[in-house]
Amino acid sequence: MDASASGIEVFTSRKEHGIQSGKRRRSELILPEDILWQIHALMTMKDAARASCVSWGFLHSWRCYPNLEFDIKAFGINEGAHDIDQITSDFISRVDHIMMNHSGIGVKSFKLRTYPCDNVDPSYVDRWLQIAATCEIEEFELQMPRSNKIEYNFPCSLLSTERRSSMQSFSLNNCAFHPSVEVGCLSSLTSVNLSSVHITGEELCSFLSKSLVLKQLVVYDCNDIVCLKIPCVQSQLNFLQVHRCAMLEMIENNAPKLSRFNYIGHPIHLSFGNPLQLSHIQMISASESDILYCARTKLPSIAPNLQTLFLTSRNEKINTPMLAGKFFYLKHLEVVLVEPSLSPDYDFRSLVSFLEGSPALDTFILHVEIPTVRHDSILEYSNYNSYHSRHILQYRHKYLKNVIITGFCSAKSMIEFTNDILEHAPLLECLTLDTSRGHERKIHNSSICLHMFEEDLVEVQRARLAIERHVVGNVPSTVNLKLIEPCSECLS
Repeated sequence: MDASASGIEVFTSRKEHGIQSGKRRRSELILPEDILWQIHALMTMKDAARASCVSWGFLHSWRCYPNLEFDIKAFGINEGAHDIDQITSDFISRVDHIMMNHSGIGVKSFKLRTYPCDNVDPSYVDRWLQIAATCEIEEFELQMPRSNKIEYNFPCSLLSTERRSSMQSFSLNNCAFHPSVEVGCLSSLTSVNLSSVHITGEELCSFLSKSLVLKQLVVYDCNDIVCLKIPCVQSQLNFLQVHRCAMLEMIENNAPKLSRFNYIGHPIHLSFGNPLQLSHIQMISASESDILYCARTKLPSIAPNLQTLFLTSRNEKINTPMLAGKFFYLKHLEVVLVEPSLSPDYDFRSLVSFLEGSPALDTFILHVEIPTVRHDSILEYSNYNSYHSRHILQYRHKYLKNVIITGFCSAKSMIEFTNDILEHAPLLECLTLDTSRGHERKIHNSSICLHMFEEDLVEVQRARLAIERHVVGNVPSTVNLKLIEPCSECLS
């Protein structure tokens, strides 16, 4: 057998291994075969291929190497050095060479990522999967390019009962997957990840019903799903993530132990048959969706035991209403408002609804991203008195200890919201007001600060003045007020 990885050729010739007339080189280390194979399995595929060049024992082990991971990086193929046809030909040749010489025994992990090769013939992929899909495989990943010219249909026969008893992780990207009756009980499968996969909601439900110990399900950009139903037989499922499924209208969960739910997309109907275990929710709007309004009006009834809640809204237009429904166990709330300038009438003070509805809240964080100058600055009200400008409800945020507001501006409603917290949170320990408007964040973790435009600099000064006039005097001596301003690099 010979194999290629990163330009390394592995030969079977006994002569080329320095073994002639049946005699072993004296310098070759002799170890029990099982120990040798365990050592070999701990190496990366690149190092394992190299080791098989210098040791007969490792060469024999290479035919049963358990961790097969194929992408152009593993082979040292430079994506920019050749045209795509040459890269594809080189990639196919190397993978095919290794797989056709692999015994098919002992494969524990198989990962095939064909990017950027967008015209790999499905017959090659079928052949490689047939070799790798042994009854011992535990981790499986197939990732085709998003722009694949030939749609690949995953062969469901590889998931028959007798072959799939050991699989623990299953991941598909950019292909079609239509599970049928030939898919047997996946008795060890704990994690499923489907990204840009053509599969219907009914097919996915059928597949999940065969995975009785599943703990994690991730569905991303699967646009054939209209209704996602999680069957009650998923007694171990505790994490569900659904992102950007354009046609999705409803998620109906009947898994009794679901504790974490992450969602990105437009508002949909949510149903949690047994929501008592659900303690963490993250919801991000993919467009203009008023997700804060939806969360405040719907989540208290369908997720009564929430402890942490993360909400991101783009262009929120509807003010958050005061409601009777409460998050009785919510301790950490984080809200991100993206481009609030597109909804200039949004009342920041309406966020009090979340605080009032969360009697156990300990930490509240508000991020105002990409802010611009609003036209309701408190500085325009010369005779403004923050405590008497509006009727204030007599509620208390009695357990609130830590509040952070980034992108702090001089908007009247934001000043009122801040003072409301100061007045009604008797245990507040720390209040952080960040007027840098996000510009102190570094670009790609480098030391380069984001440039601030003139209108940003003006608003920073207005926010600082508003804090001095209308907030500082209301801060109790027991509260640590932290003010964060742009650094010298941001201002230059």
